[in-house]
Amino acid sequence: MAGHSKWAQTKHKKAAIDSKRGKLFSKISKEIIVAAKMGGGDPNTNARLRGAIEKARDVSMPSENIKKAILRGTGELQGVSYEETVYEGYGPGGVALIIEVMTDNKNRTVPEIRHTMSKHGGNMGETGCVSWMFDKKGYILVDKKQTDEDTLMGIALDAGAEDIKNDPEEENYEIITAPEDMTAVKEAIEKANITINVSEVTMLPKNYIRLEGKEAGQMLKLMDALEDHDDVQNVYANFDIPDEVMAKG
Repeated sequence: MAGHSKWAQTKHKKAAIDSKRGKLFSKISKEIIVAAKMGGGDPNTNARLRGAIEKARDVSMPSENIKKAILRGTGELQGVSYEETVYEGYGPGGVALIIEVMTDNKNRTVPEIRHTMSKHGGNMGETGCVSWMFDKKGYILVDKKQTDEDTLMGIALDAGAEDIKNDPEEENYEIITAPEDMTAVKEAIEKANITINVSEVTMLPKNYIRLEGKEAGQMLKLMDALEDHDDVQNVYANFDIPDEVMAKG
């Protein structure tokens, strides 16, 4: 799972950059609005909303922004209506891509996504063409300097984790959970005073495509371009790119 670990950390670091924060807040607000609209404004009974609020707090989004987004979702404040949709396709080297979008204008978004894909060596595919290559999972990264494997395994498995991976070449332990169990596992780890690097509900690839050279650079540019699009919430891909190329990207 090295490919996923490296990209998850890279993405997390990028999210911390102040210049990106306004765009990040906007995307999380959309997620909160849609979650509240679908399941109500109480995070105690709406797991999706609870997850979106956790994500907002992780990046220090002001509580007033969170509150307003919830009220827009429940209809207590006027706001834009967003439609959720998922696109699938291929990147350079045949890498599988899943793109989650929230938009107020599908007719604008679809050609823009298609153009971005073709510009960077990718192409849109039919619904279902790659989704079978991924599993929806909770995903947590913990720096190996924080704790030893046995301690972390005991805490995580007791809290409901499915698996813990310890790749000798990686700096982090990878903890895999069912999506609905991620919060409980995360809280158990934090309660043990172990700092978490990354926690997210994500789409984990069942296998990876190794990219190097020109294709690796193209793939990273495509990921950046897609994630920078205002209507794109999440991008999932099954590439594995060498550390030194990822660092430059």
